[in-house]
Amino acid sequence: MTNIILCGGNGTRLWPISRTLMPKQFVRLFENKSLFQRTIERNTVICDNNLIVSNIEQYFLALDQLEEIGQVNNRYLLEPIGRNTASAIGLACMSLDKDELVLVTPSDHLIKDEDEYKKVVDIAKILANKNNLVTFGITPQFAEIGFGYIESVKDSYDIEVFHEKPNKKTAQAYVDAGNYYWNSGMFMFKVGVFLEELQKYSPKIFEASKIAFDNRKTNDSAIRIEHKYMQEIPAESIDFAVMEKSKKVKVVPSNIGWSDVGSFDALYKELPQDENGNTKNDKHISIDSKNNFIYSKDKYIATIDVDNLVIVDTGDALLVSKKGSSQKVKEVVSEIQKNTELHNIHLTCYRPWGKYTVLEDTFGYKIKRIVVKPGKRLSLQKHYHRNEHWIVISGTATVIVGNETKLLRSNESTFIKMGEVHRLSNEGKIPVILIEAQVGEYTGEDDIIRIDDDFKRDE
Repeated sequence: MTNIILCGGNGTRLWPISRTLMPKQFVRLFENKSLFQRTIERNTVICDNNLIVSNIEQYFLALDQLEEIGQVNNRYLLEPIGRNTASAIGLACMSLDKDELVLVTPSDHLIKDEDEYKKVVDIAKILANKNNLVTFGITPQFAEIGFGYIESVKDSYDIEVFHEKPNKKTAQAYVDAGNYYWNSGMFMFKVGVFLEELQKYSPKIFEASKIAFDNRKTNDSAIRIEHKYMQEIPAESIDFAVMEKSKKVKVVPSNIGWSDVGSFDALYKELPQDENGNTKNDKHISIDSKNNFIYSKDKYIATIDVDNLVIVDTGDALLVSKKGSSQKVKEVVSEIQKNTELHNIHLTCYRPWGKYTVLEDTFGYKIKRIVVKPGKRLSLQKHYHRNEHWIVISGTATVIVGNETKLLRSNESTFIKMGEVHRLSNEGKIPVILIEAQVGEYTGEDDIIRIDDDFKRDE
């Protein structure tokens, strides 16, 4: 059985913790592990292989995080743009044998009862091997209005109907009825059965996905879909495209300690709390404050006589909200997208060659701390709007500037003029750490012309 892991979400409801280039599935929220790492570890014991569907930026995050936990033999399907789950799952299935059984899971869900999880997976296997499309229905713990619901035929695995997100009164009626389940977004089926149903009920998605797959590029263990073909695929969810229409769908009731961790209210329930109901945080000073969600890694946060707040500080952004209102964070992100990059990137940004942290950014200059991993190098590049000064703090950097190649050691520096071709490499065995000072009227991250790139970001 293959685990198809969907990695494409941005987790905008957890902004400013979650950003486009560091979405919630890769943030270390639980015991210094990410939800993505926990998903891999949980499913490795029940699946033979992993097939990870992601975009190119998340691909390198996934590689790094899987290396940390010793999971390096994985396959990847890389999408240039997201077209929702129907095509993501369809493209993944097209790369597998038609008789292969697949477990489809998001990468950003929390499952606490793993013993019960194994039991419901075993039930799903029996149903999927009988050529059914199986979905996992989460036994509701309360009347949640943020999820869709699955209505089952009582005392069976058959589905009556899928329901959209209800109002509070309707959600309570669903919970009281006992045969309604939260729609988890997890599935199991045979590859061939799913593709047949996709072709039958959503032929435009199937045909456009087939064209995109047939024109794929393969690089090591990764299948790369080209943008010009991907953009032609209709963007629809697997539920709308297939599951709500197929006559072969079954639901397995699942009481597995599940959470999509899709809001700060949901995350609050899953994190350790002190005697006053505040999330435990070494940076929090509480004076007569109760039941608050507090997140900060660098700054101290002091609260006085406040209750039921969400306070999130990430260095470059501060969010303050009432608990119960965190679903509105998406509206904040929509406003931010109009004139800043705060929705997209943290002060620390992870790249396939290492990472950088912005120390200061103002008009006319930007200062970064850059870390390059052993054996890695940045792209051969140039900039049209800035000059750069590099000062090595530790390690030995191999630097190309124009036609000159030289070694820079600790406390040595170089200067790169605007428009000059350059490259930074680490050929040593320890990380290279340097300070980069950019000077120019524009220092945005999009002022990079890549001439050659080990990670194919120039394609």
